[in-house]
Amino acid sequence: MALSAARTSAFSFKGKQTTIAEIGRALNVASVLEGSIRLAANRVRISVQLVKVEDGYHLWSETYDRTMDDIFAVQDDIAQSVVKELRARLIDEQPDTDASGRVISEVAEAVKGRAANPESQRLMLMGRYFLDRMTREDTAKGIVYFREALELDPGYARCWAELGRAYSIEAGRAWIPVEQGFDLARDAARRSLALEPSLAEGYALLGRIQITYDLDLSGAEVSYRRALDLAPGSSDVLDGAGVLYYKLGRLDEALELGRRVLIRDPLSAAFWHNLGLTSYAAGLLAESEKAFSRALELAPQRFVSSALLALVLMDQGRAEDAFERAMREPDEFWRIWALTILNHNSGRGAASDEGMRKLVEEHADGNAYQIAEACSMRNEIDQAFEWLERAIEERDPGVTHTKANPRFRLLRDDSRWPALLKKIGFER
Repeated sequence: MALSAARTSAFSFKGKQTTIAEIGRALNVASVLEGSIRLAANRVRISVQLVKVEDGYHLWSETYDRTMDDIFAVQDDIAQSVVKELRARLIDEQPDTDASGRVISEVAEAVKGRAANPESQRLMLMGRYFLDRMTREDTAKGIVYFREALELDPGYARCWAELGRAYSIEAGRAWIPVEQGFDLARDAARRSLALEPSLAEGYALLGRIQITYDLDLSGAEVSYRRALDLAPGSSDVLDGAGVLYYKLGRLDEALELGRRVLIRDPLSAAFWHNLGLTSYAAGLLAESEKAFSRALELAPQRFVSSALLALVLMDQGRAEDAFERAMREPDEFWRIWALTILNHNSGRGAASDEGMRKLVEEHADGNAYQIAEACSMRNEIDQAFEWLERAIEERDPGVTHTKANPRFRLLRDDSRWPALLKKIGFER
């Protein structure tokens, strides 16, 4: 059992009528800290209690009465008190001076880069919620929330990092011009690190830009290593580093990080999706199916996850299930892409040819890499290389998946393969 779950997953229960037992099972934790807040004029009463999931037994409870002069100081004060009590009860740490110092340091680390304005914090969390839904409309909505938060608090370093991540997602999906999106993302990364030079999320964003757009794989690894040193328990940092190792073909390391982050944050659709990618590349089809299915259970509107799950099912020999899943893909391009591959695999040449025609004639802009995948899966090796070259020329972020991507298995013995990888930034 994990001792703690990430805020992203814990906050998903806010406002819902969910029992402690249900929360505990969903988060895979042995105990849950719950609380309530009552306001009266300028005073606040906060009641917290630690409840054992297995039997509902109250391990500990406390009530704090404070004034509202500085809500963040109140938050830190209570957080320190709660952490001291939890450490004493759960790991038998004695409340001496050294322990108190560690607690103060841990709480300070946890709130690094936070807002100075409580409303900015709320807006940032709203932005993260919509960003995790992974649709074009929700990503744009998330950016609006991030901008509103920064208008209220321009010094909110963590929000600058989140805004930059959102821009990189838009650019990576060709929803905005690639160069423009990554320029905006880079500017946001620099702002976040200028405000908080030891912000792990800022370095993680920088690493994301370096590998996805700059094709600077060694630089990206340095940035992620710095982020992991600063915040080894951050879900975002662990997930980003896992994706980096997946792209580098270091699949054992990628799987270890992907599984570890989901112990901390089991309700993130994005993290489940990324584990699905890595598991598929490693040939772990059952784990990949479970991961993509879980991502879609948490966020049914997600694009791409259904298309990729369809190919997992295809590789398991479940053609009927694969077609059914592909038809549930909400994005038109990804639906056609998956069906083009499935139809070829099922011997439906005419239907696959028609799908390829649509991909090339109607969806080529921003999708050269995915068209190369479809060509490779249709045994069109020369065309696959041509589309990969175009993707590199267009700075298509998808090319950084090339080395680990099983859909290019037919290209790996071709004499052009090493030079192509080197052009992307692999195997220098």
